[in-house]
Amino acid sequence: MTEPVHGQAAHGDDWRLFRGDNEAREPVLPAAPPWRSLGGPGGRTGTPRPYRISPVHADVVNAALHLRRPLLVTGRPGTGKTSLAGAIAHELTLGPVLHWPVNSRSSLQDGLYRYDAIGRLRESNLAREFGGGEPDIGGFVRLGPVGTALVPTGRPRVLLVDELDKGDVDLPNDLLTVFEDGAFEIPELARLPEDQAEVDVLTADAGSPRARVVRGRVACTEFPVVVITSNGERDFPPAFLRRCLRLDLPDPDEDRLREIVEAHLGPEALADTEDVLGDFLNRREYGELATDQLLNAVFLRRSGVDLAANDLIDAVLHSLGGTV
Repeated sequence: MTEPVHGQAAHGDDWRLFRGDNEAREPVLPAAPPWRSLGGPGGRTGTPRPYRISPVHADVVNAALHLRRPLLVTGRPGTGKTSLAGAIAHELTLGPVLHWPVNSRSSLQDGLYRYDAIGRLRESNLAREFGGGEPDIGGFVRLGPVGTALVPTGRPRVLLVDELDKGDVDLPNDLLTVFEDGAFEIPELARLPEDQAEVDVLTADAGSPRARVVRGRVACTEFPVVVITSNGERDFPPAFLRRCLRLDLPDPDEDRLREIVEAHLGPEALADTEDVLGDFLNRREYGELATDQLLNAVFLRRSGVDLAANDLIDAVLHSLGGTV
């Protein structure tokens, strides 16, 4: 089977990799869409996806940067809340984004650091049993995304606190204290004797690099660029809102959608897929759809897939809030 080239039609059944007939094959897998590639442009190895934002909304981001305040980004799914952090890090060359996805079990401790007391005790017992030295405590302390963002560096890091509204009701105010102070303490290190005042601990960065912690205190020299996303599932305390700048991202209009599709798939992407864009806009009037669903539909059409066959268009452009 020949691999369909992006932008060229795959005729007949050429696009079908799985046929459901229980026969084993070794098809050539086509290239993934840019936004689902792990190694290509827009993948998770460094280069961010193209990002489009209006000048009005970009100015809110700039205000947060100047004021060194967290940016609270709200909007429906698919409006680009999470991707904004990557766009900021890319344009300001601030390195990889530190990502903390919040859930109902998340605590401030998870974001700051973890101490593997059991692992250290096990290694200490083994060292005593075999006559080795005491294991380095730094190997059992790992800073979380929030803690890593507060490590003193020459330039600030970008920290994405994703879906904070899913966390515990007290988590926003707990975070607020850390962001106001720009520092926190690791008690397990603060209690060490004076000759062990400096400890190199693990961080949340890829490759497990280390950061030096002195007397158990982590204090940034530059406040991190904090992007907090919320899907509006609940309200935040006034004290928290007062210290954030609010950015509400609307659903992209038709012109913005065209820009997004062209940025991801090239200037000719909509040349023969105008009906897909029209279908997306019509369906969005009656149900919640995300922009990446449009990108998926355009990508499949450009690859030669007949979206009308077997109601495939309904599978790709399905409503996120119920049936369309």
